[in-house]
Amino acid sequence: MEISIKTWMMIAFVIFMIIGIWKIYAFLPTKQLEDDDRNKESEHELTSLMLHVILKHEGKLTPKELFFAIQEDEGFKSELFWRFNHNRLNQLLQKYYLKNKNVNSIETIYKELN
Repeated sequence: MEISIKTWMMIAFVIFMIIGIWKIYAFLPTKQLEDDDRNKESEHELTSLMLHVILKHEGKLTPKELFFAIQEDEGFKSELFWRFNHNRLNQLLQKYYLKNKNVNSIETIYKELN
């Protein structure tokens, strides 16, 4: 029984496709990185730190002052939140405002927490 060239080509294609898929799978990350600050736990920790700093300063902060106050706080983990910047703080504030409809500024966050 002789196998045609088309069959050999199809067999080679399927074998190399399986090898290619395996190589892609082998290089995909399967575990969470230690310094990943984009997961729910890190975001929750950063949000609670933000609220702690707002309470500590009695809500009398601008977003820029809040950013520096968060970085100077003893609870801030610089090795974990190494990508923390003004834009990230603005995103956290916007998410907090969306979750709490009656809040629209740092001062109203303070009033709501008290």
